[in-house]
Amino acid sequence: MDEKWQKSFPVSWDQFHRDARALAWRLNGAGPFRAVVAVARGGLVPAAVVARELGIRVIETVGVASYDYDKQGEIQVLKTISAEIVGTDGGAAVLIVDDLVDTGATAKVVREMLPKAHFATVYAKPAGRPLVDTFVTEVSQDTWIYLPWDMGLQFTPPIRDRATG
Repeated sequence: MDEKWQKSFPVSWDQFHRDARALAWRLNGAGPFRAVVAVARGGLVPAAVVARELGIRVIETVGVASYDYDKQGEIQVLKTISAEIVGTDGGAAVLIVDDLVDTGATAKVVREMLPKAHFATVYAKPAGRPLVDTFVTEVSQDTWIYLPWDMGLQFTPPIRDRATG
């Protein structure tokens, strides 16, 4: 793993679901929203939970790649947002959902596509936090968030037994 990650924050499926529902609670008064745009891939799961909780039936995706597992690279837009969702109003009444905002590189690209949309993430790091309107939990910039779809069940040694660096 990249040396800049000093801490880890593992998130279980149960915790992620609770956090995604907490995001929906925070967003409940911010709408109404006519559509949700999920930032694929990480935003797909929380977008589904939020759309269900808020009763939003129109769900779109935008494909942006910036990570190869734990290494951040160049931003690539793999799929754009349909003109119907963007509309003539810059995405007003559209909700963008992603799992997290880290450096803000992905958020900047998506914000340019929908400048008037409401941007929400489950987790936020300080560098990217100013780019989102709503989030649930802030973690330090040097923390790697292990999301449930990236993990399997295995033994983990106690903290006192792990090497410190």
